[in-house]
Amino acid sequence: MTSDSRVPGGPSAEAFRAFFEAVELPAALCDLGLRPRALNAAFSRFCFEHGATVEQMMESLVGARVPEEGASCVMEVALPPGGVVVVELVRRGEWVSLVGRRESELMRGQLVVVEQALLEQARTEGVLLDLGRSVAEAGSEEELVAAVARGVKELFPGRTFCIRIIDARTGGLTSLYAEGRLKEGSREPLVLKRSAVEKMHLALESIPAGGRVVVGARVPLLFEGSTGGVSAPLVASGQLYGAINLEYPATLKEEGDLLQDERVLVQLANQVAVAVKNAKLIDELTFVRKYLEELLEKANALILVANRDKKVVVFNQAISRLTGFSKEEVLGKDVFTLVPEDEHLRLVSLMGAVLRGEAVPNFELRLRTRTGEARASFATSSTLTSQGEVEGVMAIGQDVTVVAQLEQRVIQAEKLASMGQLAASVAHEINNPMTAVVAYAESLLQRAMMVGSSGSSDTDKLKKILESGQRILRFTKDLTSYARPAKDKPERVQLHTVLDRAVGYCEHVVTQSKVKVERDYGELPLLSAVPANLEQVFVNLITNACHAMEPGGKVSLRTRQEGREAVVCVKDTGSGISQENLSRIFEPFYTTKTEGKGTGLGLSIVQRIVEKHGGKLSVESELGQGTTFTVRLPIPD
Repeated sequence: MTSDSRVPGGPSAEAFRAFFEAVELPAALCDLGLRPRALNAAFSRFCFEHGATVEQMMESLVGARVPEEGASCVMEVALPPGGVVVVELVRRGEWVSLVGRRESELMRGQLVVVEQALLEQARTEGVLLDLGRSVAEAGSEEELVAAVARGVKELFPGRTFCIRIIDARTGGLTSLYAEGRLKEGSREPLVLKRSAVEKMHLALESIPAGGRVVVGARVPLLFEGSTGGVSAPLVASGQLYGAINLEYPATLKEEGDLLQDERVLVQLANQVAVAVKNAKLIDELTFVRKYLEELLEKANALILVANRDKKVVVFNQAISRLTGFSKEEVLGKDVFTLVPEDEHLRLVSLMGAVLRGEAVPNFELRLRTRTGEARASFATSSTLTSQGEVEGVMAIGQDVTVVAQLEQRVIQAEKLASMGQLAASVAHEINNPMTAVVAYAESLLQRAMMVGSSGSSDTDKLKKILESGQRILRFTKDLTSYARPAKDKPERVQLHTVLDRAVGYCEHVVTQSKVKVERDYGELPLLSAVPANLEQVFVNLITNACHAMEPGGKVSLRTRQEGREAVVCVKDTGSGISQENLSRIFEPFYTTKTEGKGTGLGLSIVQRIVEKHGGKLSVESELGQGTTFTVRLPIPD
């Protein structure tokens, strides 16, 4: 093929020839149909070097795509002999230049592409490495998602993306980060592409049920204005932890980007999935640890743990309340500081047995407290390391101080019950002969007074015998009443009448004590009671009030109705009762009176009678301010 001498509408043939001779590159000038209008000798040699003629070369270009105005493209041309050449087409107006690429040039182009690919891979690996450090340092799921978002922005600039983290058991959404405007209702469910699920070896049965996670043939676009995208599930150890969706605005939609981005996104998702799994495991372990610590701290049992060095490492609220020592005062201290010195030997034996792996149940120990000592019963066991080695002693127990006190009270109650039975027997044995003594003494006294010897020493002796005998009879009567209370049937009574009668019985005591009685009665309905027993109650209270006052004192009797209760207050102006004695005045045989003035049974009997009537007896007193006994009795319907 030879070149035309002239090209219509173009430069002269001489000008083209001079240009082509000066250019060493194989070049040809073609029209828009890629028909050659001019070519240089280098182009002919280029065709020859590849085993083809110029005509075969140009025929191979028939049907090739012509670049846009001002654009260029590089294309491979298959030659009839079987070879392949690379040519570059450049369009300027109605002309297309065709330049043949030699091997060295092609190699340089490939090297540039490879270099760019390596640089991009290095950048990607650097971002992934930094992301790995960031997610490893994240202290919470929120911080982890923020670190992943920064990495996605750096790896895929200009893209919109969504990071969703779910609960691996329920599929519920726990965290979400979106860069872009999400469509309505695109947060849930989490849609996974079936091919991606298979590629990640995620078993369908491991995907949470309930419709929060769906597997389909394609993943719907999440963002407004997106024209395409890729996604990758977050899978670690066969469990699903979420997904990352990457989408493109129209200006970034290129097939090459999709393939490259999907490869990098899968690599990123694998790294993030492991980090999310670890973060969730740490959260669960932290929750379980806090829960167990709270359980030990708030447990309604004494819990104490010491390590092999005998240092206290757990000291819960229950044992803190018992001893009065705060946790801060005890933790890290020697466990032997918590027990009295005489208990150290027993504690050494206990610690040695438990550290050998032996369990010691029901071990009672005295503990030091701020105010004294307390007794506790412990069941002990060994605490073990993850390797199964004994690292300390755990003791779980309860305060048995109150139990010991209750045992003493039970013993005392049994003694009192026995004493009551004995009192009844003693009273019976004493009552009969003493009745005769009192009767004979009274008869002799009357005879002596009749004969006019009322002032003789024998008369005084008879009076003392009579008074002593009567006092013994009253004592035996009190014992009998305490052992066997009266079994009379209750009847309707007027409480004011009972009070007036009791005052009458106490007239001699009131006169002898030189005190006065004041009455302040309110309106009261009839009560159901045993009159004789109620009289005994108020006789005892009035007598005690008289004994507690100096001459000139006053006993006040006041009644009122409060709701469905009749209230009687017996108040004196005496010396009062100390707080130490106030808590014991209802105990049988306990008395603050001097010897011969009382047996200590009175208030105990009074309390029992009041309670038998369904009422309550209480006392208020201050030293120097007098004492007030309050009797509350139920009013029948």
